[in-house]
Amino acid sequence: MKLAVLGGGGVRIPAFIRGILSQRPAAFDEISLFEPNELRRETTGRLAVELATELGQPGAVTLTAEAEEAFAGADFVFSAIRVGGDRARVIDEEVALRRGIVGQETTGPGGCAMALRTIPVLLSYCETLARCAPGAVLINFTNPVGLITQAVSLHSGVRVVGVCDTPSSTLDRLTGFLGAGRDRVAFSYGGLNHLGWITSFAVDGQERIGTLLDRYEELRRFDHVFAAFDPALVRRLGAIPTEYVYYFYEPARYVAAVARAGASRGADVLRLNSELLDAIVVAFGAGGVREAWSAYSTLMGVRRDTYMRTDTDGDSGQAQARARRAAAGPAGPGGGRPGGYEGVALQVIDGLTARSPGEVIVNTRNGASLGFLDPDDVVEVPALVHGGGVSPLAGGQLPRSAVGLITQTKQYERELVDAAVTGDAGLAALALAVHPLVPGVTVAREMISEYRERHGPHLAYLR
Repeated sequence: MKLAVLGGGGVRIPAFIRGILSQRPAAFDEISLFEPNELRRETTGRLAVELATELGQPGAVTLTAEAEEAFAGADFVFSAIRVGGDRARVIDEEVALRRGIVGQETTGPGGCAMALRTIPVLLSYCETLARCAPGAVLINFTNPVGLITQAVSLHSGVRVVGVCDTPSSTLDRLTGFLGAGRDRVAFSYGGLNHLGWITSFAVDGQERIGTLLDRYEELRRFDHVFAAFDPALVRRLGAIPTEYVYYFYEPARYVAAVARAGASRGADVLRLNSELLDAIVVAFGAGGVREAWSAYSTLMGVRRDTYMRTDTDGDSGQAQARARRAAAGPAGPGGGRPGGYEGVALQVIDGLTARSPGEVIVNTRNGASLGFLDPDDVVEVPALVHGGGVSPLAGGQLPRSAVGLITQTKQYERELVDAAVTGDAGLAALALAVHPLVPGVTVAREMISEYRERHGPHLAYLR
């Protein structure tokens, strides 16, 4: 079985490869990384390839600058691209933040600009994939996951399923808070990518959502992700929002926090990733794969430790994170397991190959899962993933206010996909104006105009 990775020089890919080869060495006969950027090939791409040798599997991972070579004969393609790179993310966020609007990379104007840059590029890759491996399944982690998955689902002949680790990580955190194993938990979840709610959480058959709501102050202290939300609001909802709902519930708090921090999360990540690539170059020059992995894992650890801190706390927390990582010492390349979005992707592959069918939260066509949306809308819901495909399961009853947010946001997504496919700049502005975080069409038009100017060739197709 062959796995191709679209965006094989992404900063998360070495950890993905390490997890697969350490814990699932026989999962794939070949893993081919496609990366058009030379610097990425020589740093993160090289690290992923040499990790295979270090883990006793030389030749298991290959690296290429040609999509056709990577896709040829692939059974699965994992997509994790960022058109325009980290600097484009900073622009996405800045354009919104200058207007006092949420400037997060996947939500609101930032997600709109990212999707507009990405949809034509990924649809072009899908044409290549359909020629080189017509039976392959595209597992999409390219953000914004829901929008991109909807575009591929409706406008290509490629089978696609979107993955995100936000819902599963939230469930893991709740499980840890209650001291229960995941095999003892049953839950209900529904929404769109980065806009979802857990409406039921039962342990050993006993509903515990009420306990979680009653003890929400404790939950906030247990994990900083839950501190993003006001306990009274959450109790009134009767459901646990996942972390990205913060940008919808607390837009003013977010804008103020970024102002205090003096830089957006995108600017933080740009600096961290630049430092990471430089550190890998130096490590390979001075030593080898072990030194490169140590530098990589330390800086990726800092990135994980500071996740959402700028947006919620007004301080990235990097100084503290770097001190903790320095005290922990260098990490070796052995061990590890696929977690996060990599783990969700492998669950999907295990299900589709009938190796281990099961329930996974994915982004897929709605069918009848959320009855207030259209059957072809891509939603984020639990689904049975099996040899016959992906079967979305009926969702629990969402709060009325959540239904309203989902309905409005999905309309924005539908219209934005149409704008990207037709290259219509006017329609893109009208779509953005529908988004709950955007205060009207005048501002939407201003932002689309500025995005077109600042992103240059990446949005030149919009007319």
